[in-house]
Amino acid sequence: MKRKKIVFVCTGNTCRSPMAEAILRHKIKQNKIKWWDVASCGIHAEVGGTISLNSSLALKEVGITVQNFKPRQLTEKIVANSVLVVCMTASQQKMLEGMGNVLSVKDICGYDVPDPYGGNLDAYRAARDAISRACDVILKSFIPNYKEINL
Repeated sequence: MKRKKIVFVCTGNTCRSPMAEAILRHKIKQNKIKWWDVASCGIHAEVGGTISLNSSLALKEVGITVQNFKPRQLTEKIVANSVLVVCMTASQQKMLEGMGNVLSVKDICGYDVPDPYGGNLDAYRAARDAISRACDVILKSFIPNYKEINL
């Protein structure tokens, strides 16, 4: 069976999309889902950087550790090789209009995930929790034969 990929997109690929990548990857692993990969990119990626400290701390609070993360720039090839591309906001999705199977968290869940960049840890926790809820909907809506397991 061919592997399928879901890609999360935000602006710099240092806060929201890396958290989304880590959260969905964790949920996929915990639920023993096979043949699905997760990645993240930025529309204006901070290449050479890393995941933001507060994103890392917010994830660590829920038992998810991110190591060796490097922000990546979104490319047309990445979009073309993905089953689903999920932008954190409707305005980011609009920038990628016509590129393929691109949705926003707002399309999927009815809300945008605000950028916590520069905010305190509570802003990152709020983003993490909004992303986690979106990942649950993505699992139920886009992954065939997904059976919910309470984590």
